[in-house]
Amino acid sequence: MKETLIRVADYMTEHHQPIRCGTPINEVVERLIHDHLTGLPVVDEHKRVIGFVSEQDCVKQALEGSYYCNQNARVNEVMQKEVLTVSPNDDIIDVAQRIINHQPKIYPVVEDEKLVGIITRSDILRALTKHSTQCY
Repeated sequence: MKETLIRVADYMTEHHQPIRCGTPINEVVERLIHDHLTGLPVVDEHKRVIGFVSEQDCVKQALEGSYYCNQNARVNEVMQKEVLTVSPNDDIIDVAQRIINHQPKIYPVVEDEKLVGIITRSDILRALTKHSTQCY
């Protein structure tokens, strides 16, 4: 019996706008809160992923900013520059195994070096749960 490929493209979210390089941290925080996300990819003017900013990065900056009275930080000063990404054609099973090993909560989905969406742990759980109920 052949296993069915569960593609990232079928469960990823495309409607979240990425954070642009140079965005002030206070705007990043507003977006994360508004969109109920724990982080977002940071892109350049060509939609290439150049970093990832998380709630944790923002909390750290907020603490440092309040201590040093520096509230003017930009996302490129606090973002993580090494980003794990996936392809829209990747199998959800493979991505789930990567999450177990690397533990990111959100993966940017990249095709032809450009951001096309994001996939979260919740999206992956939804896919795995839907697929497991089809096996019975």
